[in-house]
Amino acid sequence: MAKRKHKKRRPSSPLRRLGRGLYRTLVVISALIVGAWIAFKAVSRRPTTAEGTVRPDQPMVTDDPSTLDVDESQQGLQRKEGTWTFLLAAEDQVSGSTDTIMVCTYDTVNQKIGLVSLPRDTLVDRRVGPYHYHKLNAAYPNGNIAFPPDGGIQELMAAAGEVLGIPIDHYALVDTHLFVALVDAVGGVDFNVPVYMNYDAPDQDLHIHFDPGPQHLTGQQALEVVRCRKNSDGPGEYPNNIYDAYPDADVGRTRTQQEMVKTIAKKVLSNPQKAGSYVEILSTYVKTDLELGHFLWFVGPALGFNFDDLTTATLPGDGSKSYDGVRSVYELDAEESLRIINECLNPYTTDVTPEMTRMLRAD
Repeated sequence: MAKRKHKKRRPSSPLRRLGRGLYRTLVVISALIVGAWIAFKAVSRRPTTAEGTVRPDQPMVTDDPSTLDVDESQQGLQRKEGTWTFLLAAEDQVSGSTDTIMVCTYDTVNQKIGLVSLPRDTLVDRRVGPYHYHKLNAAYPNGNIAFPPDGGIQELMAAAGEVLGIPIDHYALVDTHLFVALVDAVGGVDFNVPVYMNYDAPDQDLHIHFDPGPQHLTGQQALEVVRCRKNSDGPGEYPNNIYDAYPDADVGRTRTQQEMVKTIAKKVLSNPQKAGSYVEILSTYVKTDLELGHFLWFVGPALGFNFDDLTTATLPGDGSKSYDGVRSVYELDAEESLRIINECLNPYTTDVTPEMTRMLRAD
């Protein structure tokens, strides 16, 4: 039998081989993307919301702050869809109390964020066991035996919610070195320092020296700017006198802190390729009741957020008042504060009313 001749296969052209290689690469990449998306959706979880708010007719000085939570349906209140509230607090590096207190509401449906600062001396009247206090930042005293572990942050959430008349769903307690790590991770930030700053505290290894105006800040410099409250060199005939760096004292510093938070957040979200570094930094410097799955749930809405829709404010008032023998408490301007609450923070479909808030009058 004659042997059959086999046709010789012509070698593939370089272009054809390149095409097959690109096709296989695209298939693998597509499979990885689909797998990552499935894993992401499996891990991410919709965050919870607080079940209650302060009941208007409830006594506000209590041994049990948990009794302040009641069913919202009993008051005819309805939450906006896809809206959450958060307490953001930073510990003072010297006293251990909360030096910065902010409440944030994020409406993921309408892509709006309101960030409102509560002055740390805001007047409250609350008791937890034997502990009776009248300034908001005293709700989180460092090492106070009246609170169980992490109990202070829960009390601070309850106290802030009582003042504002809204439930606070979650908290983030920040070590201020978060500023340093995040700013350095994105290569620094451009920031307009609002006032002259000149303060030295050798016992804290703290030295703050800035002229007002736009400048590029490292992480350490950003931390110094947000920490500055006082200046070491007084004006005129008062040399070496400690005096307020801002004309409006703590209110001015709070405004600077809000602008710094906004500046850093904008720079961070504009560099999503550094997400791995952000996760490591946040896990190191932030204590929160949010789980990883909750953070992942917020990734989608946050990537589409326009910072022009971020509204910031500070509750106005008078910090020179006294109450029950305690000096320098901050009495809120009830009418203007209520307007800010409804404009920036209200998670309900109807307005927060004066009866829902707890803004005390000083002596």
